[in-house]
Amino acid sequence: MFIFSPAHIVLVAAAIIPAAALMIYVYKADKLEKEPRPLLWRLILQGIISTALAVFTERLGAQLLSNFLHPNTLLYQIVFYFLVVGLSEEGFKYLLLKRRTWDSPDFNCRFDGVVYAVFVSMGFALWENIDYVVMYGLETAFIRALTAVPGHACFGVFMGAWYGLAKSHELHGNTEYCKTSRRLALVCPVLLHGLYDLIATLDESEWSLVFIGFIAVMFLTAYRTVKKLSAQDKYL
Repeated sequence: MFIFSPAHIVLVAAAIIPAAALMIYVYKADKLEKEPRPLLWRLILQGIISTALAVFTERLGAQLLSNFLHPNTLLYQIVFYFLVVGLSEEGFKYLLLKRRTWDSPDFNCRFDGVVYAVFVSMGFALWENIDYVVMYGLETAFIRALTAVPGHACFGVFMGAWYGLAKSHELHGNTEYCKTSRRLALVCPVLLHGLYDLIATLDESEWSLVFIGFIAVMFLTAYRTVKKLSAQDKYL
């Protein structure tokens, strides 16, 4: 039987703290009207559920893809990280986000879309992070606190920005703009997620610099997006 030791408690805490800190940051950035905490806890749970669903589809996708492409080829990696990993993880996040919040009466400000998407993403990252950190230790916790966890937060910010805009278009009767914004709420994080994973796995040393530059630009853009949407937020 698995028993948590003090060392395991430290590892789990190290895995949880980065995601919790980012959720608190986005929650405080919601200036007009704070979202109900029971709803936010449910969104975290939706993120955890999306982790389990993504693990299943990624394993199935890897098996199917290996029947057509050799795993050591660049083409395999591109298809795997964009269409299997990126689409699975961001797709399930989006589906569970929409299922839980689209028709919610609490979804009454554009910035709410950012809050909701980030909380789902952080639920996903939190559970994934616990798994990695318990297996590989504190060094992994430190690395993921600087890369993977903020990465998921960024994917959530971009998803939420388009998701909130889609809700605004729906309430104003702009059906086509609403559909386009909802598509972008999925496509944008899928592409970023796939590119993030692909660059991170390339072995050549020069790609390490590309990866650092990529995440720096993505983090800065997400930070500015949160600041801008928070400052310009209004009731829908």
